[in-house]
Order: sequence, then C-alpha cells, then structure tokens
Amino acid sequence: MAQNTMKTTEDHDGGNASLLAGVGKNEITTRRAAALIRDPLYAKALVLADGSKEIVIITMDVVAIGGICDVSDAFLPSLRRRIEAELGIPGNRVMVNASHTHPPGEIVCGEEELIERTFDAVRQARGSLVRVVIGVGSGSESRISMNRNLSLKDGSHWTIRHANPCPPDEVMADIGPSDPEVGVLRIDREDGAPFAVVYNFACHPLFGDAIGSVTANYPGVASRIIEEHWGHETMAFFLQGAAGDVIDVEFKDFHRARDVEPMGILLGLEVLRVLKRVSPGSSTMEMISESLELPRKDDFCDRMASLRKEKEELFESLRFTSLNFADFLSLYHQQTLNANFPSGYAYHYLREAKQGDEKRAQMDRLNRANIEKYLSNIQAMERMARICDDLATLRRHQIINKESGSQTITAEIQGIRIGSAVILTAPLEVLTQVALNVKAASPHRYTFIAAFSNGYMHYGPPSTDYDKGGYEVTECFLAPEWQALFESKAQEILQRL
Repeated sequence: MAQNTMKTTEDHDGGNASLLAGVGKNEITTRRAAALIRDPLYAKALVLADGSKEIVIITMDVVAIGGICDVSDAFLPSLRRRIEAELGIPGNRVMVNASHTHPPGEIVCGEEELIERTFDAVRQARGSLVRVVIGVGSGSESRISMNRNLSLKDGSHWTIRHANPCPPDEVMADIGPSDPEVGVLRIDREDGAPFAVVYNFACHPLFGDAIGSVTANYPGVASRIIEEHWGHETMAFFLQGAAGDVIDVEFKDFHRARDVEPMGILLGLEVLRVLKRVSPGSSTMEMISESLELPRKDDFCDRMASLRKEKEELFESLRFTSLNFADFLSLYHQQTLNANFPSGYAYHYLREAKQGDEKRAQMDRLNRANIEKYLSNIQAMERMARICDDLATLRRHQIINKESGSQTITAEIQGIRIGSAVILTAPLEVLTQVALNVKAASPHRYTFIAAFSNGYMHYGPPSTDYDKGGYEVTECFLAPEWQALFESKAQEILQRL
C-alpha cells in the first residue's frame, strides 16, 4: 500500500468523558559500570482512568522487553502479575514499550530490582491521578533517520550495519521507504497546566558514543528537552515506533565522533512544535488486547545452502591474484593520480609512441588488470564477511525455532484509543513498509505504531523482502505469511476501536 499522507493538522476529542491520569518514574541504570554512564535510564509509567477502566503505559530505556540483552522473558509476566495483584489492574491492560537503546553490555539493574522499580513507577502513577484533558497531533522529522536497506541494481538488499561494509556505490539503486511522522499526545491538567507528553517516532538508537557509554541515547535527550522546555514538571514518554529497518543518517560516518545530543535536540524540538499547535479537550479511551499465532520460518536449510554456495564461489574467485597489499596500494595511487600517463611524464609516452615502443603502455595495462583483480577480491571479501554473519545468524535461529517445539509463536497485539489517536503495539521490530500499510488502512485520523512492546520476537519484514537478502529477513524468526496475518489483525482491532 502507498504511504499515508502526513497529517499536519491537530485536533481534540469532543467527548464528554472525564479522564484521570497519573505519572511516575524510577531510574533503572546499573551501577556496575558507573564510570561509563553518560545519562540515566528510566522506567516511566502513565496510568489513565475513566471511571470504569484503567490503562497503564510503561516506557523503558532498554533494548527490548525480553528476548535479548538484560531483560528476561520472565520480566513482563512477573510485572503484570504484581500490578494485577497489588493494584487490581488486569495484566492485559498494561503495555510496556522498549526504547531500543543499545548497550555496551549490561545497562540496567538486576531483574528483581528492575521489577520492583518499574512496579513502583506504576504505583506512583496510580497514586497521583488528576483530571486531565488530552490533545493529539503529529509532525515530521526527516533529518535523523533513514531506511538502512539499500536496494541494489540486481534487485537484492544490502543492509547498513557495522557488522559488514557498505556496498560499492556503483551497484546501488535506491533506499527503502521511510516514515518520519512524530506522533504526539499532549496531556494537560484541567486548568491547562502541562502534565505529560507521549511521543512516538521510529528510530534505531544504536551506539551512544565510541567508548560504549550507557545512555538513553537521543530519545533520552529529546525527553529531557521536552521536559525542560514544556515546564510544570512535565513527564515525557517516548514510544518507539516501527524501527526495524531504520538507521541514523550518519550511522557510518567514521570522520567525526558520534554525538547523540544534536539528534535528540531535533526530535525534542519537533515534539515541542507539535505541542504548541495541539488544543487539548475532553477525551475518551478504550483498549483491546489480543493474541495472534504467527508462523515460524522453516527454510533455514535452503537459505544456508544458497549462502554456502555463494561463499564457495567467492572464495574460488580469489585465485590468480598477483599483487600483495603493498604493491596494490602503490600501483593504485600511481594509476589513479594520472590515468593517461601513470608511469612517467607525458613526453616519455609521446617519445616512445613515435619510436613504436609500447612497453610502458603495456605495463600500465597489466597493472590496471592486476588492480581491478585486487579490487574485485576486496569486494568478494566484503561480501563473504556479510555471508559469514548471515550464516551464523541463520544457524542460531534455526536452533531456537527447532527447540521451541512449535511451528508458531504467540504475539500479543494491543490497540489503545485515546481521543482521536490509536496506538497499535507489536512485540517485534516491525519494518517501515508494514507500518505504512497499517497506517494507510486505518480508519483513525492518527495511528501510531508502538513496536518493541510486550515482548521481543526479532524482526517483522514485508513478505516481499524475504528473497532479497537483507539483514532483517536473516534475523527473522517468522515465515513471510506473518505480514498478512498481522496486518489483518491490526485492521480488525483498529476497526473495533
């Protein structure tokens, strides 16, 4: 489906219902690497109540809610049981979203402490409910992120990653789709004083700096900017979007030190611009939470066999290499500095041509052929580095799917309507085109995708990408049929809301 038109106007819900909201937060940063902490990590909780039901939205500065890194799969069910037992809020009305900030290692406190601090944030929020009005709007920020899947002229994909080189410029054709929408919920007290801001943006906050500091990354910077400038002790909640194939524009810039501050400022300022245009009003809310069985991939053997065959062909292509690196480097400089007369002054070539002597020109042709062979070997090496990483990933995922003992995996999908906005969750790294499809088909004026929520099932690529070789389809647990099932369930939930 085509990308939906970016929404540039803001509105408020005209309902008569009265909403209550409360906020709370706790720091969750590990203290084992205190010297490498750039800024603190938080678990933040927003509780919304309308007199008949309550909804809890929790945002966490972690990589994922289970699955990988230092939050286990047991965290979410344990937290929900605690909330239900002590606060009486059903577990399926609790949504937990990960910012997907990437770690240099362990970044949060131990799991028991993590549950306790996160629960306490919910308890704070539940105990501080005030009457609020809510407005919804959206903006756009296209200077931070881009799609990391590069379309090549042969129809395949090459993914921008630090684990492999970028492809040669001459084979590139295009880049993938992007969704720069910044979704914003403005929550004010009844007297108009700012209370909370929820903002949604698709980004991939990978490494904070070159030394591996613990950081909430640029979403953390953006939240700080919003809280400082919107005032009245506003609490800002970042909801990660469909960022499966998203990367920072300057992610592979090796010529300057990485700095997350400018990116966070750009994002924070765009949220502030939207906030100024939003007019809060009375709002209603609703929530649907359902499970969906998604099929697991079973083509690992075929894909690994294809990669091994390509790797063997590339390895064989290295034969008949004459130059070593030192020879290549000196000859490459010689041939590129002066393509017409690389081996001496022009008058030497002119004199030799008149004498019928082509030895110098013949040597140039031989050197150029050897240089081209060496350059082709470099490209083969770069491709093999990517293949080796893909093979290791496929082997790992084959084992995980086999040990699961099931041909499907259960995904929890939630839809939360707050006024004129709907937040749709997914427990995986949804890729951009899938999110754009869901937004385009939505009957709601504002539809925000909160991927990385309530679990972690790795990547969710479009079915059309599966044979194109991008990183996300390699790192994916799911069969291509997952997309149609997910989009159908999303549409059903959106219609019911």
